[in-house]
Amino acid sequence: MSPQRQVVVVTGASAGVGRAVAHAFARRGAAVGLIARGLDGLEAARREVDDLGGAGLVLPADVADPDQVEAAAERAEAELGPIDVWVNDAMATVFAEFLDVEPDEYRRATEVTYLGTVNGTRAALRRMVPRDRGTVVQVGSALAYRAIPLQSAYCGSKFAVRGFTDSVRTELLHRRSRVWITMVQLPAVNTPQFSWCRSRLPDHPQPVPPIYEPEVPAEVVVHAATHRRREYRCGGSTVVVIAGNALAPGLGDRYLARTGYSGQQVPGWPVPEDRPDNLYAPVPGLAATHGAFDSRSKRFSLQAWLTRHRWALAPAAAIGVAAAAMLRRSVS
Repeated sequence: MSPQRQVVVVTGASAGVGRAVAHAFARRGAAVGLIARGLDGLEAARREVDDLGGAGLVLPADVADPDQVEAAAERAEAELGPIDVWVNDAMATVFAEFLDVEPDEYRRATEVTYLGTVNGTRAALRRMVPRDRGTVVQVGSALAYRAIPLQSAYCGSKFAVRGFTDSVRTELLHRRSRVWITMVQLPAVNTPQFSWCRSRLPDHPQPVPPIYEPEVPAEVVVHAATHRRREYRCGGSTVVVIAGNALAPGLGDRYLARTGYSGQQVPGWPVPEDRPDNLYAPVPGLAATHGAFDSRSKRFSLQAWLTRHRWALAPAAAIGVAAAAMLRRSVS
């Protein structure tokens, strides 16, 4: 392995945003360790990484098991070199009202989405902190600030990831460590999770529009890996949701009580009772970067582009300052 290559590990790399993140790093020539459970999706992602100019390494592991995550990190460093960036993206969810989710299901979704992030962060920091370099990127969600109905386990886990990340950040600052930890809050994204998640809804689950293709947040994640910013918010809808919740959370509660059920389902697309799901085991043949909503998904976000290109705001800021100065002179 060339020592010049950036070494990146991505969890949840077999599908959705994780796979798009692996692609984005591969285009920049990185060596990418790919962690997930499903071998077919991992092998496909590895081939794509190699074709895009990177070097992929398949690391089968269940992120809910800390020993498996630790073993994957050890193998990644043995075969690729010291890890520069670790991206925690793996998740699991159950679409249902809270009272319809069994305790074991709730535990499993939490172990994957929250404790999987904890386990990945631990494996990364055990290696990065002694070297005093490296970055951990947590893939979050607007739902880490504004919870919605029918996804209490997922929302609770993302809130927990945000609190966990803030706590670890303060510990790194206390150490005066040059290791950085950041979080990217995502909008609704067109991923396969809606086709293989466990669901007790009458109709097919969907992301709450507006929906973005996975490549949009993937580029923000790559940017976050090399720019020391505390947090990123990807997509205009994410910014609006987080700001709206800060200003009027009660109004958000009532709005979601009215719209949150219908907004997360596709009318007239019933879910078969025997549909396989990936809560406890991967679903063969469904791993892909995109989900079932390509025709309704945005391939570009101006807000996401601007968050990566802040220099583009400089002319507008300069014009605003000049206009304000002229206004002050005209009224004085």
